[in-house]
Order: sequence, then structure tokens, then C-alpha cells
Amino acid sequence: MPNKPTFTEALKFWTKLGFISFGGPAGQVAIMHEVLVDKKKWISNSKFMHALNYCMILPGPEAQQLATYIGWMLHGTWGGLAAGLLFILPSLFILLVLSIIYVAFGNLPWIYALFAGLKPAVIAIVILALIKIAKKSLLSPFHYCVAVAAFTGIFFFNIPFPYLIAGTIIIAAIVRKFFPKFFAVPAGKASSAAENEDDYYINNKTIIPSTGFNPLRFWKKVIVAAIIWVIPFGAFFLLSTDVLFWKKITLFFTQAAFVTFGGAYAVLPYVAQVSVEKFKWLSSLQMIDGLALGETTPGPLIMVLAFVGFMAGFNHFGSSVAMGALGMLTTTFYTFLPCFLFIFAGAPIIERTQENKTIKEILAIVTAAVVGVILNLTIYLGKAVIFPKELSFSAMDYPTLAWTIISFVAMYRFKIGMIPWIAISAAFGLVNYVLFK
Repeated sequence: MPNKPTFTEALKFWTKLGFISFGGPAGQVAIMHEVLVDKKKWISNSKFMHALNYCMILPGPEAQQLATYIGWMLHGTWGGLAAGLLFILPSLFILLVLSIIYVAFGNLPWIYALFAGLKPAVIAIVILALIKIAKKSLLSPFHYCVAVAAFTGIFFFNIPFPYLIAGTIIIAAIVRKFFPKFFAVPAGKASSAAENEDDYYINNKTIIPSTGFNPLRFWKKVIVAAIIWVIPFGAFFLLSTDVLFWKKITLFFTQAAFVTFGGAYAVLPYVAQVSVEKFKWLSSLQMIDGLALGETTPGPLIMVLAFVGFMAGFNHFGSSVAMGALGMLTTTFYTFLPCFLFIFAGAPIIERTQENKTIKEILAIVTAAVVGVILNLTIYLGKAVIFPKELSFSAMDYPTLAWTIISFVAMYRFKIGMIPWIAISAAFGLVNYVLFK
């Protein structure tokens, strides 16, 4: 059995991961598996997948929570904090710099042209995410019905995302109890070949200290998280002249953190619906620009919410970069605080439990609903980009439509990487500006 990695060794890896974690959750999980399981043998495949399965049924970014979970298994609470924080801090500071550049120079024609080229690429990326998630999630007629119902609810009736998720869970639980045959899906993939667990530091024989359900320990962690949650809000209450704004930021992004099932693409329609249309923190086109910035930085895509927080503070306080930065930090704090609570309070329990088939099947239905929600996001963003003035053929932006199709074909058919294509799309925006200005 390999020796336990030192905290310094783990810290070096988590720091490196924070800067190279491009490619969304699939790419981030792949990097962790390649290094931690295949190369360093710090954790076995069975334990890695057990942790990943738990993180995938949680709201929030599964890759960041997986890093926190593994850090906790290796070095306890401090290990989990280091892994989880280093996963997001590089992305946060890069996005902060990009956001400042965006508001400072975004009105320059060539900068505007760059983002005009990025917008259709972002639409194509969202469509690709929709196809990818749909292939994995829509496994039976019932799954398809749920997806259609979710799309209908959010597109035609503007039902808020949290209500859709809650309603889906209730319906799935009732249907599973009375009509279990609706949950029948094709046989899953064959289990992976057995591995020699003794070759790994953490394996299926490892007993992590302080695991199992301990009510005192559980509620202690919940109370500590609640106190940490209150501290920044208390500071705003005492020091700020606009408590209502910070109250909206605090409550909105805390709520968003608890309903982020299915990844960032699932919660973005909810964020856009509230932050753009209700709170007027930013425009729909700025929301798409933020998504483009989020796609170009390492870390979880949910960091797009941090851009929303930046624009909220920037716009609300009269184009103040300092308030924008504070808005971004506040948004990040309240978006990710629940992620740490889910791991530190839940992982000790999960370590002593087997997979719960009922929960997994119900959450599979939630993921099907998420497909309908992402379809709504696709239409919402596509309308803003391809029909910037009004929904008519005369108002259609044909170059943007053409580049959206080209972007989709390039990434889907020819497998061109997302980051290289974003760079190509930025160049397209400049060329389009030079030729047709």
C-alpha cells in the first residue's frame, strides 16, 4: 500500500488542478481520476466512483465537491477546505480581472466585436451540453415526458426553477411508488473489472475516521455553516448604506446554490430570469458575455454566477469596480458555502452507507427535467443573440446564425476543442467587424 501523501504534496496537486481544470465537469473529473487513481494511487477507482456518485446527486458543481470530498478523505477538514477552495480561487481571480477589463473596455468597437464573435459559439456550446445531457438522461418514455413537461412549465408558464425541481421530486416519488415500471431503463454498462484495492492508499477497505451518522457532529457542522453564512450579511447590515441590495444578493445566490441540480446550465435560466428580468442587474446580452468569460476560465462553470454578482454591484453602485468586485466575492461566497456543508456534513454519512437505488432513480428523473430547462436556456439565449431587436426574419442576424451553425458542426462533428474554438470565434468577430462595419 502506498504511503499517505503529505499535506504539502496534496496542496501542490490541488493548486495545479485549480489552474488546469478546463473542459467542464467531465474534463475536471477525468483529470482527477488520471492523477489521483491512475498515477499517484492515492485513492482506488471504487472509492473515487463512490464519492463521485454522491457528488452527482448533490446540487452544485460535482467536480468541485468531488475534490473537496477526496481532500477530506486524505487530510480531514483542512484537506477538504484546501481542495475545494483551490479549485475555485484561480478561476475567481481570473474572472475578476476579465470582468474589470470587460466593463472598462467593453464599449470599444473591437472589444465589442470580440464578444459578438463569442456569442454564437456560446449558443453552440449550450446546444452541445443539451445533447450530451439528453443522451445520458432521457432513457425511457417517462423521462421524455418529464423533460417536455419541465420545458413547458418554464417556457410557457414561467414557473421558477426551484418549484420545477421540487415538483419533479414529488411527482417522481409518487410515480415510483405506484407505477415503478415507468422507471424501467435499458441495462446499464457492465461493471468495471476488479482492481487490486491494496495498491491504493485509500481503498474499499479503508475506514475514514469519524464516519457514520452522529447527530451531535452533524448539527454542529450545520450550525457552524449557518454562523459563517450570517457573518458577511451581518457586516453588510452594520456597514452598508444599501442593505436591501446585499440582502437580495445573499438570499438569491444562497437559494441558487441549493437548486443547482444538473450543473450550471440547469440553473442559468433561473439566474437569468431573476437577475435580468426581475432585479435588472445586467442585460441578457451581458449574461451571454459572462457565460463566454466563464467558458474561458478554469474551474466550475457555475462561476458565471460570480460574473452576475460583479455586474450587479457594478451597475447598482454607479459603475463602481470596487463594488463590482465585492459583489463577485459575495456571490462566490454564498454560491459555494453550501457545497462545503454538503460534503463535510454528508460525506461522513455516505462513507458508511450503500448506494440508495430509490434516491438515484428519483434524481435521474430530476436530471430529465433539467434537459427541458436547458432547452429553455438555449431558446432564451438564442433569441437574444440571433434576433437582437425583434423576433422576425427581417431582424435576424444572419452572420451570427451562420456562425452558430458552423460552431456547432466544428465542435460536434469535427471535435474541435471548446477553448480553441472560442479563440477562433473571437477572431471571427474581429473579421466580421472589419469587413462589415
